[in-house]
Amino acid sequence: MSQQPTFKQLEKAQQGDSFDWEAVKKQVKYDDKGLIPAIAQQFDTKEVLMMAWMNELSLQETLQTGRVCYWSRSRQSYWRKGEESGQIQLLKDLRFDCDGDAILLLVDQTGPACHTGRKSCFYTAIHNNQAEILTNPIITPEELYKK
Repeated sequence: MSQQPTFKQLEKAQQGDSFDWEAVKKQVKYDDKGLIPAIAQQFDTKEVLMMAWMNELSLQETLQTGRVCYWSRSRQSYWRKGEESGQIQLLKDLRFDCDGDAILLLVDQTGPACHTGRKSCFYTAIHNNQAEILTNPIITPEELYKK
């Protein structure tokens, strides 16, 4: 397709249709800081691991290298998952939601995804007005980040 498709136009596309990435990526909706939320999900178990932020360059690097790169809002720098801990995320598939304003990363996560040493950052559930911890760390943060 030669025209630049919008995500609204992609809603009418059928399974198997394909569109030029260079045209589609111009339609990705970043927030006013140039960021887009990215949810990492383990590709085989479908467990939701974490949510982080990407910008245009971290998205580009992730697609080029196959290793997930995020933008750290607290550090104001690129964050290649596993740089400090060794617990890397290898990209298996990358998908956009219907509006083009959120990313789903299907990844192969090495070890824990959470800085607490848990497999997933989503370990606190609300049940009957109580915050319940669902999982224990599989490794201590001290062991995870030892230099």
